[in-house]
Amino acid sequence: MTVESPLNTTPVNSQPLPLILAGPILRKVTPKELTLWFAVSSPLEGIFTLYQQADQKELFSGSLSQGKHIQIGARAWIYQVTYLGEFPADTPLEYQVKTQDGVLTELIPNLLYDGELRPTFVIKTQADYVMHGSCRNPHYPSKDSLVAADVKVAGQGITERPSLLMMSGDQIYADHVAGSTLDSIHQVIDLLGLYDEDFDKAPVANTKELLSHADNFYGREKLLPQYLEGGADIIERFPRIANWLRRKSPVFSSRESGNHLITLSEFNAMYLLVWSPELWQLVDSARLEHNLFQWQGNTLEAKWQTLWADEKIQIDQFVKGLPQVRRLMAHIPTYMIFDDHDITDDWNLTVGWEQAAYRNHFSRRIIGNGLISYWLCQGWGNAPEVFDKTFHTHVDTYFKHPDSDSQDSLIDYLYRFERWHYTINTTPKMLVLDTRTRRWRSESKMNKPSGLMDWEALSELQMALINEPAVILVSAAPMFGVKFIESLQRGMTWLGQPLLIDAENWMAHPGSANTMISIFTHTKTPTNFVILSGDVHYSFAYDVKLRFRNSSPNIYQITSSGIKNEFPNALLRVCDFMDRILYSPRSPLNWLTKRKRLKIFKRDPDLPGNHRLINRSAIGEVRLDADGKPVDIAILTAEGERVSFPPIEK
Repeated sequence: MTVESPLNTTPVNSQPLPLILAGPILRKVTPKELTLWFAVSSPLEGIFTLYQQADQKELFSGSLSQGKHIQIGARAWIYQVTYLGEFPADTPLEYQVKTQDGVLTELIPNLLYDGELRPTFVIKTQADYVMHGSCRNPHYPSKDSLVAADVKVAGQGITERPSLLMMSGDQIYADHVAGSTLDSIHQVIDLLGLYDEDFDKAPVANTKELLSHADNFYGREKLLPQYLEGGADIIERFPRIANWLRRKSPVFSSRESGNHLITLSEFNAMYLLVWSPELWQLVDSARLEHNLFQWQGNTLEAKWQTLWADEKIQIDQFVKGLPQVRRLMAHIPTYMIFDDHDITDDWNLTVGWEQAAYRNHFSRRIIGNGLISYWLCQGWGNAPEVFDKTFHTHVDTYFKHPDSDSQDSLIDYLYRFERWHYTINTTPKMLVLDTRTRRWRSESKMNKPSGLMDWEALSELQMALINEPAVILVSAAPMFGVKFIESLQRGMTWLGQPLLIDAENWMAHPGSANTMISIFTHTKTPTNFVILSGDVHYSFAYDVKLRFRNSSPNIYQITSSGIKNEFPNALLRVCDFMDRILYSPRSPLNWLTKRKRLKIFKRDPDLPGNHRLINRSAIGEVRLDADGKPVDIAILTAEGERVSFPPIEK
């Protein structure tokens, strides 16, 4: 039986709304295509106009109505406007958007850098200067390095700015949400009339029951599904017996899942709150505090009240930086790819995890909601042409008639979709990899980590590399990581606990590891490989060469992480020291690893001390020469300090 979810035709909160809720974000930009992303409170009407900065000449104009738009609530639309034409490359441009409520720069006066009349950008055909990073946790106790990036861009001339900003995963933390943020998310849902949702075979029947539940704040792990190893289907047949037997085997493995996002509207509201300051000005982030931490007959426990207060200090600081984050993404072409926390921790880590997650209707829905929202707010703008008529038919079927059947149908389609990866046709060409949904699954044990890409996906990658002189690969997890940490992960996998230490790296699966290394040894692959990664919450740079070959390609593993997150410092210092001692380029232990055909040289950062792994919230900066070889590798910390990784003297 299909249970219809009611479409909110009258918002709970009728408070006046600004037209632009989030954005503009400058997305895919080429000499033939310009893409802008917005979230708005009513259908957009008006004109987009492009100008030549030098003489203020109007180059192009197009209607906003020609953009694809999707209504996600009674007072909320996601707009993506893509304009096709002939646009000048490598020259300063300006754009303006005239809407029914006024022009963009009047609606958002703090969108401009000093001296600008309109937002400016350059369509750069050469990827000679790239900013990159991942892992932006709003309530982590550090500054937001996207704010530091904005400060730097504000001091640069327009032609000196980065060619693009690459965000390589964990743009949101769906599985680790601050209490005050979750309450703000619920206020946004009411404010915008975001769609309600019904659940099948779940502890709560619908959105209303979830929000009024005693475990809604800091207790959602009690609502999230559990499973029996090798028998996830038993849970649905005999839930009491199954829960008694496997009470400590949750599908969602995050240790901070008490506020895990569940509904599609929660995911969508989260994105609006991390991209823009607008909605924060309309919600009361201290609402639950004012109500003595009580809601609908429930009271938050004292320990969670204390945590709430600690988290809120960081959230308030995060919100102060959002005008600058919005300004940065309105000026620099911004590309994104998911990692696990955009959906949930350890997403698709093992075959056992996948079977448990996708055989349970509730967890399948939650993960699917994350994928829908990722597409709306991240994936769509990377390569709009990939999402064809068939794709949009599935999307429109749900959003025009949002009920459980159409939602599940869309989720089923997204689970089968295999084109989340994409190419940015700069020089060098940039290949952005999907390391989450096309995995090389272990055939020996259910709890062994899957390879990050399967044979077919790696074969497609090799074909894309053939005869390219240079290439930039974007892999969420480093292809060449810290060997000592990987050995710890391998040990935990051997003990049957791969989820405990995130045993997720390219070397964890022999098939994907050996195939990936073979790609680098192929005679027709590029001379210069630059690999940009994040994920690990620390930064480092390696030079990699093939052993016993005079014609080895130049391979550079460049890792910057996190944008607003860090690794436990004491543990990282131990790992750094042990890796230096045990895995020097001449260490015999290298012959026991899958990288024995490679020699890895680790760059020393220009910091006092003896650390190669930098534990600072930061955004990465890479400058390349005309041949695609890095001439400058650095991180810009959230505090505004620049740390470089000078070339190794050989």
